[in-house]
Parts: sequence; C-alpha cells; structure tokens
Amino acid sequence: MANQPMKEGIQVLKDNAVARIHFAHRKQNAFPATHLKALQVALEEVSNDDDIHVVVLQSNPAKVFCAGASFDELLAVKTPEEGKAFFMGFANVINAMRRCPKPIIGRIHSKAVGGGVGLIAACDYALATIQTEVKLSEIAIGIGPFVIAPAVLRKIGTAALSELSLAANTWKSADWAHAKGLLSELHSDFNALEEAVAQHANRLAAYTPQAVAELKKALWKGTEDWDNLLEHNAAVSGRLVLSERTQQTLHQLKSKS
Repeated sequence: MANQPMKEGIQVLKDNAVARIHFAHRKQNAFPATHLKALQVALEEVSNDDDIHVVVLQSNPAKVFCAGASFDELLAVKTPEEGKAFFMGFANVINAMRRCPKPIIGRIHSKAVGGGVGLIAACDYALATIQTEVKLSEIAIGIGPFVIAPAVLRKIGTAALSELSLAANTWKSADWAHAKGLLSELHSDFNALEEAVAQHANRLAAYTPQAVAELKKALWKGTEDWDNLLEHNAAVSGRLVLSERTQQTLHQLKSKS
C-alpha cells in the first residue's frame, strides 16, 4: 500500500484500520487551493469512517515532503478576499486535522517549508528521516506564518517558534526539530522510516478507538477557538500577500523554482 504509484493530487489508501492520505504535486509537493480542499475532504472522510482507526499523512517521496503554498496561486491573488480564501485552505486543513478523532501520524521524509511545517505540527505523531529539514520562510516573503503559527506554537513553544520564523532563510535540522518537539522520532533513511510508520500505525490501530479519541480530545484541549482564530489569521495573510514588495519577492522566487 505505502509504495503504490502515486498520482498528482490527493489519494486515500485504506488497508484494514489504517488510512494513508497521500498528497503529490509536481512542484515539490506544493499546495494549490484544489489540493488543499481535497485534503480537507479526505480528512473529513476518514474522520467519519468507523472502520478507520489511524491516519497516516504522507507525500510523494520523490520530492521534498512539502514546499508549502503554491507560488502560482499566491501570485494570482488580486483582492484581500481572494487572499483570505486561499489561506483558508490551510486553515481548514489544520482544523480538520485538529477535529479528526483518529490519531494522525506524519511520515516526514525530507524538507518542509511554510505550510508543510504547519502540517507536521498538526500531526499527532511525526516520524521523520534524519535528512529532514524545516524552514518558515514566510516573513522573508512578506506574509508571515500566521495561519500555521498556532499549530506550530502548540508543538514547540514561543521561543522555538520565534527562532524558526525570524530565521526565515535558515533550514533547521531534524535534530533541532526533534529536540523542540516538532518531530517525534528520527530514522536513518526512508525505508527505516516507512517500516516504523507501518509498525506504529498498526499498533495504534489495535487500541480501543473510543479511548484513543478521548485522548486526542484531551491533547487538543484549548484549541476550541481555532475556527475563528485561523480565519482571522488567514485574512491577515490575505492582505499582506497583495503588497508590492511581497509580489516582487514571489515573482523572484517563482523564477528560481
């Protein structure tokens, strides 16, 4: 199941009580709005499937784990309303992960930037390779990591979030992310990672679903206001993406990608 050929977009692969949600995009597993919406729908689908006890979030291992928001779509934004609508894609995904009663395991095989770091933070347990690196580059672009900040803050705390977001051009190592609590386990290579993910998923799937759901509810206590908080933050990013300097930076980054 884990090594099946993957099409671009979002796929849900079910094997007994484990659902793997796989995302893929030709531009380093970046997220256009359509993929964000499809990921939200997939998360809601497995949340409501009583036969599924565990979710694994994974991406195309031929690319980096996640390059964050699609530059093409950010450059296509013309109004604050359009900007908010795009960033609500990430907000809706994070809230769907938060509300999912099943534990979500992240299979993190490589670099993650921006929204990709937010996805890792919203996982309940993230396993990664030692080659993994993370970066929040948003402030250097001119938008700030506002939508994902609550999820990252919940995992690593204010000091580490400050370090990660203000050192916007610096990749942080897997060891750094593990020490701060963003990553739960580190493994030597992809094959070892995949084996550990499968073992952990099968172990969790054997637990009593009701008990696991109550534990997840307890672990996410205090985030009940995130529907409103993340919507507000999406509006902030939606305004900032329209600034002339931000648009110039996005054009420069797109030309290099």
